[in-house]
Amino acid sequence: MLATSPAPGFRSLGQRTARTTALNASTHGRLGRTFLVHGPAGAGKGTFVEDLLALLFCTAPQSAERPCNACPGCRGARSGRHPDLVMGSPERWRELRGTGESVVAAARRWLGEAAGAPIAGARRVVLIEGIDRAGDQIQNAMLKALEEPGDRHVFVLVADEPSRLLPTIRSRCQPLRVGPVPRRELAAWLVEERRLSEAEADALARLAGGLTGRALAWATNRDLWEWRIRVQRELLGLLAAGRAARLASVRELLEDATGRSARPTAGDREGSADDDDHEPARSPTSLQRAGAMLLVEVWVALARDLVVVAAGRAETVTAPDLLADLTDAASRVGPAALLPFVALLERIHEGLAQNASPRLALDVAALSWPAVTSA
Repeated sequence: MLATSPAPGFRSLGQRTARTTALNASTHGRLGRTFLVHGPAGAGKGTFVEDLLALLFCTAPQSAERPCNACPGCRGARSGRHPDLVMGSPERWRELRGTGESVVAAARRWLGEAAGAPIAGARRVVLIEGIDRAGDQIQNAMLKALEEPGDRHVFVLVADEPSRLLPTIRSRCQPLRVGPVPRRELAAWLVEERRLSEAEADALARLAGGLTGRALAWATNRDLWEWRIRVQRELLGLLAAGRAARLASVRELLEDATGRSARPTAGDREGSADDDDHEPARSPTSLQRAGAMLLVEVWVALARDLVVVAAGRAETVTAPDLLADLTDAASRVGPAALLPFVALLERIHEGLAQNASPRLALDVAALSWPAVTSA
């Protein structure tokens, strides 16, 4: 039996604007430039970057056929093993430091080495992940390399928060935004690719806010889903708890969420459950912040579920397993108290992304969670 050739084209879900921009650049021979792939964590940037790398390295004779996903260039790009692919990140530069060498010096040395000539193909691609986590000194060191990228070099920068990049770097990049996809499109993909029921897929698509990587993390990790339900049950119980109990409980939840943030998940790639196996180790502070953001996301979903139940739209909740508890709590709280709290959680999430203190942020959330008397 003959093996089936892989289907050509991009494999990432949605992202029509970013995809069209990249494909047009390929068709018109304008790929010798700097791309900035950006979007929120969990949006699926990893898989889109794989698509972009395959496009850059594809050797199909006609540009309209790229990426063909069958040639050695595409396969090397998608595996991360192409000889002309150079990958770096702030974490990688920290690991590369010599004795007494600063991270900035290590990054400069790496950038100099990355500027070498292509080995196997027409161009060398320099992929820098998490560029928004690099300090100003490192970003300034990059400017010389980005000022006039030659036809034989392409830089691909990846960032969650492009606002953290120097304006001089942003001005030299072709932005490719990876964002949410329509809920129905994401739900249909989860049914087809992950064999979820339509109800489960719709709930996950709502929970993920259209972010493919985040939805995949929930879909491929049942333990994470069960943890989410346990957390939401405990948060519902805190509606009738006092100040001290709220603070103690939320701090325990933060510790648990921080531990989960240290484990590899489907993360930012929607292609497979083990795509992040090689993710660089993060510091305890960044792990705690990631745990706090995960906890806040679960909390926001719970508060929104309470709002929609109170509004008589129980069929749209993201946690159907908790419907009885949600109905009871919504009858005693009401949207008037919940809507300001949802807005507060969204501000807290934004603050955490800007390096706010995880414990202080969650203390504020715990004390602002609407209070009800016991039933």
